[in-house]
Amino acid sequence: MSALLGIGQTLGAVTSGPFLMENSGEADRTYLFSFSAAIQMMASVLGNWLGGRMPAWLGMAEGVPATSASAYGWSLAIVVGISAVGMLPLLLLKRQRTARQAGEPTLTPFQYAKRHPALLVKLISPMLITSLGAGLLIPFMNLFFRRAYAQTDASIGTLFASGSLAMGIGLLLAPPLAERWGKIRLVVISQALSIPFLALLGFAPWFWLSAFGYLARLALMNMSGPIYQAYVMEQVGREARATVASLVSMSWSFGWAFSPTISGWLQVRYGFDPIYVGTITTYVLAIFLTWHFFWPRPTPSISGPLAGKRVSLPD
Repeated sequence: MSALLGIGQTLGAVTSGPFLMENSGEADRTYLFSFSAAIQMMASVLGNWLGGRMPAWLGMAEGVPATSASAYGWSLAIVVGISAVGMLPLLLLKRQRTARQAGEPTLTPFQYAKRHPALLVKLISPMLITSLGAGLLIPFMNLFFRRAYAQTDASIGTLFASGSLAMGIGLLLAPPLAERWGKIRLVVISQALSIPFLALLGFAPWFWLSAFGYLARLALMNMSGPIYQAYVMEQVGREARATVASLVSMSWSFGWAFSPTISGWLQVRYGFDPIYVGTITTYVLAIFLTWHFFWPRPTPSISGPLAGKRVSLPD
């Protein structure tokens, strides 16, 4: 059932970007992508808080321990009920049948990769490299705080909930900043600013300072995620959006599936220091690639007989 749940979540992630793209205009697209992510993040704060307490409440009502199978089972049943209510708005949506009726071709990932290899490499490589670094560190954050600063589950859980709140605030701030600076400028600047806080998180001498680095890094690094997703959707045609979204999702999942094994081996032998060095290195490389591929370049000025005329410049 866990595998089926993962398949369903993947399908939702792949179709979400193209759907939001097709149902928004250029002026409100960044707001829609960011608000969608922010609402999910804010809801996760409340959901995590309730999820951590429901087994105790239900166990008390049944007269069984909070860690019993019965308490957890009824907690999951409540989650199923809440999820079912969340499907009601989806049933009210009307599908716009455009691509298939207009006779537009539907490309498979392999067909699209064959036709547009350079563009696909540019769009996917920053996400892939970032996922490799994230997979080294993020799954082990609770273990890091426990081993490096001897923190309890309660304090770590509170910090993680605060981190979700910080991410939600960052996501809400992203659209007006993207409107002012541009999408790629926001992605590069916000992610670059997160690097010093990542170093502070890993090498601070005190827990409170490391926790501050954790919250700041989380907000800065992740606030540009929906903005980059919207940018990617704008770079491809309508018939290829679902394909590209699936490839981007696959590239993000690859690092999370591959890197934790390496991270565990390094932790056992050398601790967390090389983990942070590896994550910082991959993040810096991904930021550089985003800047190199997509940062807006000034248009060369033209003088002489061609001045004032529209000239097509080669890519």
